[in-house]
Parts: sequence; structure tokens; C-alpha cells
Amino acid sequence: MSGPLLELVAARFRVLAEPMRLRIVQELRDGEKTVGELTEAVNSTQPNVSKHLKMLLDGGVLARRPVGSVVYYSISDPVVFRLCEAVCESLRERLDAQAALLRRPE
Repeated sequence: MSGPLLELVAARFRVLAEPMRLRIVQELRDGEKTVGELTEAVNSTQPNVSKHLKMLLDGGVLARRPVGSVVYYSISDPVVFRLCEAVCESLRERLDAQAALLRRPE
């Protein structure tokens, strides 16, 4: 990969490298939600959720749809779910291997 492409990949990982942003992404898995709905769902404050929504939006992960005075957020890049699933599967395999080592008699 070229240097500029590596920078873009690294930027995408930085956007997703925060648990609150991952919680927001998971909440949007089943469809769009408002800031208020997300704030309640992730048990946080509106300013905190708004800050993370802006980062996800700027990072190309989310889309926003204003309707009057309400803004709905949704996933604009569903690849983010495949990426999370791949990481989860890798973690499961690693933990399973570690658990197997612990179960082995000495």
C-alpha cells in the first residue's frame, strides 16, 4: 500500500478505536436514530454523544439526515460491521486457544 493509502486506513482505525464510538455504531446496526435516542441507548450525555457522532461522521462511518429540528444518524459504510465481526472472531479464536492451554494437564 502507498503511504497516503496507509494514512487513510490508519485514520479509519483511529475513528473506531474508542469504545463509545463502537457502542454508537452497534446501536445504529438496526437503523437510524436521533442524538437523544443514542444518548439514552449508550447511557451517556448529549454533548459526549454529539462529539463522537461528529468524529464518526467526519470519518465517513455515519450519515446524517435532518428532519425539521431533529437529526437522524445512520451507518453510511456497512463494511464497519464486517470489520468488527472479523476482529471479534479473531479475539474469540485467540481466547479459545488460551483457554485450551489452561485446560491442559501439566
